[in-house]
Amino acid sequence: MFENNIKKQLNADAQESASADASQELSTEVAAATTNEPVEAAPVAVKEEVPVIETAHDDFDWSVDKRNVISYSAEEREKYHKVYDNTFVQLNDGELINGLVVGLTKTDVVLNIGFKSDGLISLNEFRDIPTLAVGDTVEVMVVEKEDREGHLNLSRRQARITRAWEKIVEVHKTGEVITGTVTSKTKGGLIVDVFGMETFLPGSQIDVKPVTDYDQFVGKTMEFKVVKINETIKNAVVSHKALIESDIEAQRAEIMSKLEKGQVLEGTVKNITDFGAFMDLGGLDGLLYITDISWGRISHPSEVLKLDQKVNVVVLDFDDEKKRISLGLKQLTPHPWDVLAENIAEGNVVKGKVVNIEDYGAFLEIQPGVEGLVHVSEITWANTPINAKEFFKLGDEHEAKVVTLDKESRKMSLSIKQLSADPWNDIEAKFAEGSKHTGLVKNITNYGVFVELAAGIGGMIHISDLSWLKRFNHPSEYTKVGANIDVIILGIDKDNRKLQLGHKQLEEDPWNALADTFAIGSLHEGTVIRRDDKGATVQLPYGLEGFAPNRHLTKEDGKSIAADETAQFMVIEFDRNEKRIVVSHTRIWEQGQVEAAESAKKEARAEAEHTRKAVKNVQNKVEKATLGDLGILADLKKKLDSDEAKGE
Repeated sequence: MFENNIKKQLNADAQESASADASQELSTEVAAATTNEPVEAAPVAVKEEVPVIETAHDDFDWSVDKRNVISYSAEEREKYHKVYDNTFVQLNDGELINGLVVGLTKTDVVLNIGFKSDGLISLNEFRDIPTLAVGDTVEVMVVEKEDREGHLNLSRRQARITRAWEKIVEVHKTGEVITGTVTSKTKGGLIVDVFGMETFLPGSQIDVKPVTDYDQFVGKTMEFKVVKINETIKNAVVSHKALIESDIEAQRAEIMSKLEKGQVLEGTVKNITDFGAFMDLGGLDGLLYITDISWGRISHPSEVLKLDQKVNVVVLDFDDEKKRISLGLKQLTPHPWDVLAENIAEGNVVKGKVVNIEDYGAFLEIQPGVEGLVHVSEITWANTPINAKEFFKLGDEHEAKVVTLDKESRKMSLSIKQLSADPWNDIEAKFAEGSKHTGLVKNITNYGVFVELAAGIGGMIHISDLSWLKRFNHPSEYTKVGANIDVIILGIDKDNRKLQLGHKQLEEDPWNALADTFAIGSLHEGTVIRRDDKGATVQLPYGLEGFAPNRHLTKEDGKSIAADETAQFMVIEFDRNEKRIVVSHTRIWEQGQVEAAESAKKEARAEAEHTRKAVKNVQNKVEKATLGDLGILADLKKKLDSDEAKGE
């Protein structure tokens, strides 16, 4: 009450002081107007004179208060103004301040912060304090000292967010572990309440293992680390995974400090990939490469290992800086080459499974970890090219003879062909020159066909020895791999293990008998089967093919014979040695035109001769020529000359 009385008194004094100052100025002007005496102007520039208005009570002393009791000087008024102002708390918008709860309603909380008026805050902002009562002190933020309606605008929520953000920024700098409650699930992660402020927990930061069910974490209180903040929008990202990783890192450091090469540890298969398996060594991961799983060849680690399987492994190598550990499983057992079976020796026959195929040969696994190479030259006695990928198949089993064995370098060479005798030793007896046989087409190249006559014995038919009549661009136009073909032995090269074979030689050369049939100038019906820039290949009777140059394909109407078109052709060249026939369609109709011209010339000459004989007869009968006879003779002479001209 005392403070309120002082405020009222000071407010009245201030108003009276202001009124007194105004009264003094007004009384001066009124006095000047009453006495009609000039009044000195103030030392300031005045644009125009203000007319003096005469008023009553010009002798009233405005420096005296209305009760006519107390009069304040300027110093006293200043003093009392300061006392009045100091009774209020100095506030700024956005400032945090403690307030006293002085009242509670159904919807709001009334707070006294020492300002000229109290503030109202919605009761919803105090849901976390169910026991709030009058007399409690809470921290709030001054949102606005005076809004449009003149009210003091306060917010506890903004104060909590500001304080929470300050704490979050601080723990982000220090790396301190904080506790938060997961309030809800959102796209890509969870919302966590930290110090009363919402933060974001990405799904990838929940655990070291992938998490798919986010609902199981809603409502849980967990420990986190602040990993990222955004000062501009006051947003924070927290991580629970970082805490787990820090614990794991501590375990790793402890394990790494005790690691030694050759140490045997128990591990659990954590993950299996194409190149190996990751082992959990109790907080530290190690990699077991596929080549260190088994002494034998395996195509995938899953052939030996399973997820969550516990196995003993040996430490092969480790890197403290990169935290990498290389493990081995096969190293726990002796190397197969060191305990090689007694039956595996040079000259012995062994059995193995094909585990790898290369262009130069195939590797047979005799026992796990022990392999031998069958080179392509040791597959068959034949000297024809062999494709190892066609001869061998992965997983197939073959018997082979051990040719060489080197335990120190752990290499073994094998041979399949040496399981049988060399058939080339008596080749002349079974495959004499001129003998006829049936073979199997094993391979086709651009220049010939490779035929196998027996196991390890074969030869080649050159492309020119396939047919007497046809020319092939590639042997595949005549035969295919796997087909049977009749051959004749043309020659034997025992040193190089080669046979020269022929196919067309099984029949007589038909070119000797066709020389008369396809004589130059003879006409034959043919079909164009191919065309190129130089001309066309024409299919002729008896299976022969001829060639027609482009200029010999022109028809009488000026067009050219097209592919698959049938027409008459004239043989203009026949070469038995080169097996070549050149034909022409153009020559047929050109020759017809020449013959027609020659026939016209013969008829003209015959008519001219007939006319000459008639004139001669007339001349012999007439002894003396008359004028009429001379006229007739002249006409005959002109006709004779005209016929000769036509003949020429």
